[in-house]
Amino acid sequence: LGISIFQEPASLDNYKKALEIAFAEDTAVLVEEFISGTEYRFFILDGRCEAVLLRVAANVVGDGKHTIRELVAQKNANPLRGRDHRSPLEIIALGDIEQLMLTQQGYTPDDILPEGKKVNLRRNSNISTGGDSIDVTETMDSSYQELAAAMATSMGAWACGVDLIIPDETQPASKENPHCTCIELNFNPSMYMHTYCAEGPGQAITPKILDKLFPEVATNQN
Repeated sequence: LGISIFQEPASLDNYKKALEIAFAEDTAVLVEEFISGTEYRFFILDGRCEAVLLRVAANVVGDGKHTIRELVAQKNANPLRGRDHRSPLEIIALGDIEQLMLTQQGYTPDDILPEGKKVNLRRNSNISTGGDSIDVTETMDSSYQELAAAMATSMGAWACGVDLIIPDETQPASKENPHCTCIELNFNPSMYMHTYCAEGPGQAITPKILDKLFPEVATNQN
């Protein structure tokens, strides 16, 4: 879920608050090392990468007029945003996690941001927590697509979402230096976020899965 992510060392109060929020969700909390870089979701199907998504954490950009709260409301007015995973994008919340994130940056929901100033409301980039989806399938270096496919295959996963943190995507991955860190293999990956993106052409995943499942009636020619 990415309850709270601290890029810099957290104050004791903020750390305690993060734990309170996390324990409200479950009885156990996993603390992981922070990995710097940009997160990408690779959708792997039957040993091949079919889509790559750049996921951008929930954020707003100031216009010098509206408060952060108002900017969130404006962004939530996008018809692509909804609730409970029934829309390509999720509504951006202003709950405890988001307000803790704002506090770390020195803001409150009622502050007016200068024009062009971007403020993150989450550190994790999940679409399910209000993130933006950008299709980068055509521009992602093939070495990373092949690496992600190999990771899924090694785990015996037929359909898999592979999350890679890549500091510099212009540096190709190699066996000696993969230039990335795998933070998750998701064996029940979302498909619609690859098709209905906030930006980019999107990739039709469902027809390819149907063609794989029912090759006798396959219609996809790609």
